[in-house]
Amino acid sequence: MLMTFFREEHELYRRSVSQFLEKEIAPHAEEWEKAEEFPRWVFKRCGELGFLGSHFPEDCGGSGGDWWYSAVWGECMVKARSAGVAMALMVQSDMATPIIAELGTREQKDEFLAPALRGDKIAALGVSEPGAGSDVASIRTTARKVGGDYVINGAKCWITNGTRADFITLAVRTGAEGSGFGGISLVTFPTDVPGFKVTRKIKKIGNHASDTAELSFEDCKIPQRYLLGQENHGFYYIMMNFQGERLIAAVSAVSGAQQCLDETIKYTTDRSAFGRPILKFQVWRHTFAELATEIEAARWLSYRAVDLFN
Repeated sequence: MLMTFFREEHELYRRSVSQFLEKEIAPHAEEWEKAEEFPRWVFKRCGELGFLGSHFPEDCGGSGGDWWYSAVWGECMVKARSAGVAMALMVQSDMATPIIAELGTREQKDEFLAPALRGDKIAALGVSEPGAGSDVASIRTTARKVGGDYVINGAKCWITNGTRADFITLAVRTGAEGSGFGGISLVTFPTDVPGFKVTRKIKKIGNHASDTAELSFEDCKIPQRYLLGQENHGFYYIMMNFQGERLIAAVSAVSGAQQCLDETIKYTTDRSAFGRPILKFQVWRHTFAELATEIEAARWLSYRAVDLFN
């Protein structure tokens, strides 16, 4: 359905993304869910097609599009037939990288962002910890200044792409103990630094194709030039980044709900009981009408939020 927010170029982009996901990803979905991983070429292929950087500025390797391209990307993700693949790709395109485009130096963009948008490097976002999930102000992973370096110690948990990320957009505590939200900073962290370790790959009840990791940092040294923005302003940057992150999650969730309803209606049209299709029973017609109404309301609320964010 062509909405007033989407222009012709957005719909051409939607067609390209949909065809790629249906032809190159969906046929492997069941295999990758069973294997609990998918190959790196998926990131590279998405980068080659321009899907990872559609709404990023051209000076850092993006296509210079608006945020409606990201909305299309999120809506199309259901066509992958794998929530795990969708999760991993959206972390790459809309969770771990936008803050580097917003705050990064030229050097940081060249070293981390541009390769991520090409699919040459896999990115992860490192905020949650064993004792601090959404409570960002309570993170305990520290970054202590030693000469021209930060020395990082601590742990992160539930990190998507964590087992194979080439770098992490990492939240650390640079302020004094007890400084709360005022003592947090963001850094770009290459995972080839000595002392970094993937502690374990977490077993989940869903999203199997997406790797989710627990990570540890023991005296990991990175140069202070990897600091994103200002020191001790990280909490505000994370909250800013969460707007786009949670918005694409909302758009994607609405699309997933629509897919569930569409497939259920198809099933109840084909499936008969007591001499007629299940869809003909009034109780199901009422249920589906209510669900369709809720999904439509959620879609327009999401679009309104995208419009404001854009």
